[in-house]
Amino acid sequence: MRSEDGGKPDAAVVRDALGVGVAVGLSGFAFGVTSAGSGLTLLQTCALSLLVFTGASQFALVGALAGGGNPFTAAAGAFFLGVRNAFYGLRLSQLLALPRAVRPFAAQWVIDETTAVALAQPTRRSVRIGFTVTGLTLYVLWNLTTLLGALGADAIGDTDAWGLDAAGPAVFLALLAPMLKTTMERVVAGLAVVLGLGLLPVLPAGVPVLVAALAAPAVLWAEGRRRARTGPAEDDDTVGEGR
Repeated sequence: MRSEDGGKPDAAVVRDALGVGVAVGLSGFAFGVTSAGSGLTLLQTCALSLLVFTGASQFALVGALAGGGNPFTAAAGAFFLGVRNAFYGLRLSQLLALPRAVRPFAAQWVIDETTAVALAQPTRRSVRIGFTVTGLTLYVLWNLTTLLGALGADAIGDTDAWGLDAAGPAVFLALLAPMLKTTMERVVAGLAVVLGLGLLPVLPAGVPVLVAALAAPAVLWAEGRRRARTGPAEDDDTVGEGR
């Protein structure tokens, strides 16, 4: 069925949304194993997926705790990673135009994947379908696989030996890489990586990710200084299409 305003066929939107939801939802298993291996209980692990439901923040939290980081520092790092979802919400609220009574429930599903699928749609109908199918599929699978991973952590044993501790960062990088479309975005990402990895040996667990967040304002400040001196170049590719 094609939407009445000539947009993308509903079946195509559902297919794309299911693909994203299933692919990312299965990585909840790695989170469940990693979280349990970090010392969190089954209840704590499942509560994180049910209530927080943002993979990057969840992995950052349990990773910092596993490394011996202070719980408050670990929580701060997870919080700052999750702040981006608030900015996604500002854009999605315009595209979805949901009734007020539904918005608090929809806010739980405002994450990288649902935003990416929704923004790729040409009409409001397809935006709503893509957001809903992605959010529902991912929420159910992520929580189910989190439970299975936490239950199976003892059977798997050492998560480091299996490499599951790297699954979270790998998934996050796979989602982030296609979004780096401009020179400025790539410079920010590169500087954040250098800061985060370079400070790992000298700062407590959880602190490097907080320092890495300074990459964005640092690059923006430097770019502003450059433009003030030389003026914006017509062929400058640092300004790309907003998402």
